[in-house]
Amino acid sequence: MPMNRILPLAAATVIVVVAVLWLTFGREGPKPYMVAAANPYAAKAGAEILAQGGSAVDAAIAVQAVLTLVEPESSGLAGGAFMLHWTPGSDKPEAYDGRETAPAGATPDMFLGDDKKPLGIIPAILSGRSVGAPGAVALLALAHKEHGNLAWNKLFDRAIELSENGFTVSDKLAAAIARDPALAMMPASQDYFFTLDANGKRVPVAAGATLKNPFLAATLKIIAAEGADGFYKGPVAQSIVDAVHAAPSRPGTLSMADLAGYEAKHRDALCRPYRVYKVCAMPPPTSGGIATLQILGILESFDMGEIEPMSLTAVHFIAEAEKLAYADRGKFLGDPDFVHVPVEALLNAEYLRQRAKLIDPSYSMKVAKPGTLNDKKADAQGTNVSVAYPSTSHFAIVDAEGRVVSMTTSVEAPFGSHLMAGGMILNNQLTDFSFAPEEDGKPVANAVAPGKRPMSAMDPVIVFDKDGDFYAALGSPGGSRIIGYVTQALVAVLDWNMDMQSAFDQPRFLDRNGPLEIEEGTSLEKLIPDLKALGHDVLPEKINSGLHGIRVTPEGLDGGADPRREGKAIGGML
Repeated sequence: MPMNRILPLAAATVIVVVAVLWLTFGREGPKPYMVAAANPYAAKAGAEILAQGGSAVDAAIAVQAVLTLVEPESSGLAGGAFMLHWTPGSDKPEAYDGRETAPAGATPDMFLGDDKKPLGIIPAILSGRSVGAPGAVALLALAHKEHGNLAWNKLFDRAIELSENGFTVSDKLAAAIARDPALAMMPASQDYFFTLDANGKRVPVAAGATLKNPFLAATLKIIAAEGADGFYKGPVAQSIVDAVHAAPSRPGTLSMADLAGYEAKHRDALCRPYRVYKVCAMPPPTSGGIATLQILGILESFDMGEIEPMSLTAVHFIAEAEKLAYADRGKFLGDPDFVHVPVEALLNAEYLRQRAKLIDPSYSMKVAKPGTLNDKKADAQGTNVSVAYPSTSHFAIVDAEGRVVSMTTSVEAPFGSHLMAGGMILNNQLTDFSFAPEEDGKPVANAVAPGKRPMSAMDPVIVFDKDGDFYAALGSPGGSRIIGYVTQALVAVLDWNMDMQSAFDQPRFLDRNGPLEIEEGTSLEKLIPDLKALGHDVLPEKINSGLHGIRVTPEGLDGGADPRREGKAIGGML
């Protein structure tokens, strides 16, 4: 094995390895647990729940409640989520769909301007029309009913305490506030995220300041006492509806009935082999799982383990496989409750082998076309026209009983719609629908419709080893880039034998069937001349992934947190 593929634990800048005692004491002795989340407050809250004997789902609720407070630019209880949950002994994870839904008053042309052309992304986001019925609370309540150990009301204690007493504003949050001028112009958010200086001018809250959110504390107390009904009915729901209807721009139609009628759903997780592993991911309405499994299925035709990590060849093959998957994503994906999604045809092993043959090792295909599927219904659809902004959050949890949660959660754009209610940022997830409802007379699979869930790129993953035992859980924020981030990390862990932290530390690159985006200021820039010689249109830029994950090793649990964010992996023994 080449020396550059040997990555000892000492090489990782941030590595959490627990459970050495596991080998000594066996199953009857102390058992390891771990949380890897995007903010230290949230990771600590989840670890506290696990230390009390809580389940992975219990910890997920505590993590999400705290993230609502300390990372409002990325996720929150007024957003949506997808969760994979695995119980030891099960042959596959359970998939929970907490994606937002369009209100009953939604129309196919709601994101078209007076000229019947798609709105710009900013006007669409900063409006009441962008807010969907939130799904995160319903998802967590459903999962807790089935897998909770501790009482529901106890899982919000840390978030309530921090909301009432305050938390220290991080550099990330302060920077996000400072670079978002729209926050200062929106009701509620302008009062919460800004203070007045001596001249009466609004200035953004600074890093290191203590920020309290009594409105969120009140909301959390209601949810803790009343369960999901405390969110979807009564004063919390009314505050959300009022904020949407009073939006300064393009008020929305979200109603109390839309909220009361929201349901989280069980879905069938998608699992496919990759090398000696089984990789499981979320099914539609997110496109993340299918796209990642397609990329891996295409890469099966190449011996990635023998290719040097982050080499010209590695970047080229992965980027070309991504082009093919993103091309299919744009045409075939949508809400399976409303449109036909050709899942089996897209993941057919022979189809993916044929797609792999389109990759020329000596030159880029430039722009890939959607494939021809063995599914006649799939050909009657136009191409999706939507723009996803890079926000969102991901966390992974393993409890002392070996149960696993991999959950990606989002309010969509940074600070969502910028509207606030009950101390929460309201999502703008409806802008994940196609702004154009049809193309050349063909309906777009991801067009807006009442009650429909917009296509997502969220991509929580759980991996199993050759014996069917849990091996790894990971995911990332990043809008439509999520797919590339997750897939690159999977190749690093599964093909290049990297520990979790080293996989996350790698320079990022991805190709969404356009330019090859590479992380500026990294070693990848040395490859630019050679990549251009291969025909790639290279675009160096800031890439802000937020990968978090946990892996099983012979020594115990190996956790990683993306250095581009402020996350942390915290573990212990119980």
